[in-house]
Amino acid sequence: MSPTGGLAGTLDALREVPGWLSDDQAARLWERARAVSGTGTIVEIGSYRGRSTIVLARAVKPEVRVLAIDPHAGDDRGPREIHGSPEAGEADHRAFLANLAQAGVADRVRHVRLTSRDALDAVAGSVDLLYVDGAHRYRPARDDLARWGARVAPGGTLLVHDAFSSVGVTLALLRLLLLGRDYRYLGRSRSLAEYRREPVAGRARAGNVLRQLAQLGWFARNLAIKLALAARLRPLARRLGSAEWPY
Repeated sequence: MSPTGGLAGTLDALREVPGWLSDDQAARLWERARAVSGTGTIVEIGSYRGRSTIVLARAVKPEVRVLAIDPHAGDDRGPREIHGSPEAGEADHRAFLANLAQAGVADRVRHVRLTSRDALDAVAGSVDLLYVDGAHRYRPARDDLARWGARVAPGGTLLVHDAFSSVGVTLALLRLLLLGRDYRYLGRSRSLAEYRREPVAGRARAGNVLRQLAQLGWFARNLAIKLALAARLRPLARRLGSAEWPY
């Protein structure tokens, strides 16, 4: 099967693939991957069953490398699934491979079945597009943003899922990027935040800080929804904006 149909065809290919990537987030991811030129490199941290991987692989030009990093160990599989089992990880791995094959992109993706920390030495050179959707606790999220973020080439793109939604991811962003001088915040599609690696100084830096701080109201809304859902107060969650786990 050969990938066809552009973004619309890609969204169709995702219909039966589970995951937490909305259509508008997939569109942003597709557009940024499509813009990578030459012999560029795209790295994805956290693949689960391949939903975002398929978007990246169908979008890229033939010369661009797509590397998907996920140990498929059964942990950090989704909302409130921090601890899992090796059996769950193996099931995810089999589904990941099958979904890539069904979407016609198995030969376009190099899967690195390691943790993001261990994979640092397995990936050579700089990265043109980094998509981070790994473990959402503060310390692993911080490490992904710090270690892998340093590998993004000047002018490259950093996309972070569950930004201003997950507590751990948001704290890591605020710790590393809020006052930083290396990444400009460009906006978000729901919880998919986009940054570009470029110098930010002076008044532009102050504006960069304010644009990120402006997302904290939406972050508070998401936390309130999650608390309501965890307490099984779905009507309250609906009144707050969503009866489903926000992402």
